[in-house]
Amino acid sequence: MTIEEFKHSEKTPIIIVLDNIRSLHNVGSVFRTSDAFLLQGIYLCGMTGKPPHRDIRKSALGATDSVNWQYFKTTEEALLQLKAENYSIWAVEQVENSTSLANFKPQKNQPLALIFGNEMNGVSDEALKQADGCIEIPQFGMKHSLNISVSVGIVLWELLRKK
Repeated sequence: MTIEEFKHSEKTPIIIVLDNIRSLHNVGSVFRTSDAFLLQGIYLCGMTGKPPHRDIRKSALGATDSVNWQYFKTTEEALLQLKAENYSIWAVEQVENSTSLANFKPQKNQPLALIFGNEMNGVSDEALKQADGCIEIPQFGMKHSLNISVSVGIVLWELLRKK
């Protein structure tokens, strides 16, 4: 598929919201994964790096040209726009009363936004307050922490597998 064909193809109605991601390599990896799953787009928020940047390009392998993206000064601003567009908003975070990824069932025919947080601090408290809920990836080791780009891949694979 050419970039033009990709841009005009029907997309998976999911937007990834990156909440203050520090690593430009993680941002690039999320672009690449978003391309692989034909996602609607990515919202880059706060201190999250944005294209064009060589470190993003290095891990994105051209996906910054194919995947739609927007930058927002704050994650809250991005989430307000998504709410206005009737997105169901879920943070991927380990919090009390989170829903296990294995049990999460997105609403049919409603677009979905998934918030992924900062590598050290996770999804911001402000973003958590605006989310409809939280999805947690079951983990069994000592660290209970995954790299954000790995988390994006796991969550997307599981959600699309369920469809």
